[in-house]
Amino acid sequence: MRSNTVNNKNRNFQNPKGGQLKYLFKLIFMPHLFWAMGALVFLLTTVLITLSLPIMVRYIVDGYTFNVETGQKYLFISCALVAVAALGTAIRFYLVTLLGERLVSDLRRELFDKIINLSPNFFEKNLTGDLVSRINADTTLVQSVAGSTLSLAIRNTLLFLGGIVLMFSTSIKLASFSLLIIPLIVFPLLYFGRFLRKLSRQTQDKLADSAGLASEYIFAATTIQTNSYNDHAVKEYDKLIEDSYLKSKTRVFARSIMIFLVIILVFLAISFVVWAGLKDVETGSLSVGGLLQFCLYSLVVGVSVGAITETYGEINKFLGALDRIGEILNTLDPVEEPLNPIPMKTPINGSISFNKVKFSYPMRKETLALDIDKLTILKNERVALVGLSGAGKTTFFQLIQRLYDTDKGSILFDTYPIDKVPKSYLRKHIAYVPQEPVIFSKSVADNIRIGRVDASLEEVEKAAKLACAEEFIKNLPKGYDTLLGERGLLISVGQKQRIAIARAILRDSPILLLDEATSSLDAISENAIKTAIDNVSGNKTIIVIAHRLSTVKNADRIIFLEKGKIKNEGSHRELMRTNKKYKKLAELQFL
Repeated sequence: MRSNTVNNKNRNFQNPKGGQLKYLFKLIFMPHLFWAMGALVFLLTTVLITLSLPIMVRYIVDGYTFNVETGQKYLFISCALVAVAALGTAIRFYLVTLLGERLVSDLRRELFDKIINLSPNFFEKNLTGDLVSRINADTTLVQSVAGSTLSLAIRNTLLFLGGIVLMFSTSIKLASFSLLIIPLIVFPLLYFGRFLRKLSRQTQDKLADSAGLASEYIFAATTIQTNSYNDHAVKEYDKLIEDSYLKSKTRVFARSIMIFLVIILVFLAISFVVWAGLKDVETGSLSVGGLLQFCLYSLVVGVSVGAITETYGEINKFLGALDRIGEILNTLDPVEEPLNPIPMKTPINGSISFNKVKFSYPMRKETLALDIDKLTILKNERVALVGLSGAGKTTFFQLIQRLYDTDKGSILFDTYPIDKVPKSYLRKHIAYVPQEPVIFSKSVADNIRIGRVDASLEEVEKAAKLACAEEFIKNLPKGYDTLLGERGLLISVGQKQRIAIARAILRDSPILLLDEATSSLDAISENAIKTAIDNVSGNKTIIVIAHRLSTVKNADRIIFLEKGKIKNEGSHRELMRTNKKYKKLAELQFL
């Protein structure tokens, strides 16, 4: 079984405070209260008309028995009421359905906005497929309930309560008999309801786990195939899907039992009441129309109870989905925005200072990933970070971009502590080229414009030229308008890297971070990229991570990191004399 499947207990979520319904009302319904109130008005109107129809039937029947003209008059009134009810139902359906569509759109937007802004720590603990499931599947349940089920639940509850009251107004004796059976009907609802909600939540969690597994394996389909892992992957997915099916099977079985019991009890109650009512008609204490009215109200109550059992199950599924949605929306980002942000002078100079910085990853608190007592990178300085894998080079970049907060110490841009500056504002001053560039299923131009969305085509082309990407882009079927497919599958790794570099050049930020930016390039392209970096380095602070020491020989300063600490710093020649590990790396690469 897959060892890294995320368990609910380990998910970086917090439950909504104040109960799900209160939370739902505040978050979702309040912004659309006008529509909801409009739908409620039409719902109440149709309920009142529905409850008045059995009275009309009584007057029609008794009227035709004693006075034909009276019966005809109430027949016409009944037809008019039915027409009004039909119109009200249509309007209510329109408002409620549209409200459901609006709510789910707003909810998905808010969920995506929340997730996309959370720090990497969150994604270390949660699978992408699970998060996508919450955005799509769970919000669809909210849409189903808010767009129809909730309306039906309110309608049937009002019909049930109104029917009970009107049953008593028709015949206290018969209504009392009926009332004896109601606790027997309500008890299964209360008992099975809690059980169903728990099963619904478990089913949704299992589906989310399967979505996470599927997303992860589909993303790495080539690796799965080349390692002949196909059958095992299918078995793992099948196991999760089967677990979900078994939970659903138990839930459906429980609902079936509940429906069976309710139908039997309602039928027995109505049969007993009709028999007792016929006795009253014989004695003359109740008219035929009165008995028919009571039976119709009994039918209304019975149908309402049956409908409530159906909607109750749906609402429990909805509450389970709301739990999962609320967990995300109530998740606190450990990298918080400053409460009293400091206004930065723009443009910044680009100097960076580390003061007694200590940092451990949240999932590996026992190990220091970075431990820098004092370091200053000057404005427009070109610094190279060198070290063996795991030395802390990428962590260095992550802290500069404030993807994580330091455990101790501070990092300053110029004289501004970065934790006192809004994250989005801070990152505008940084251009970053990752070791594994991410390409989106957009055109070439739009992929480069991710660096600066308002850039003109001329600026995009200039950045591509500096990144040595112009030649291969022009050879694509539609040039800069060519769609690159999911994750850029239509271009090579080296071409992806050049687009990522063009993106960073277009961003034109005072600080440029390059994480193995030329690792996937051939020698000719690598040399061209070095030239491009030289061209833009005059007014930028550049920090380069590289294992290929040929890319860092000409840096103003080389910092050698080992186990998160600075062991040496200086020029290439100085480190060749003072650092044996650096010298060995250089000799192995024939420098």
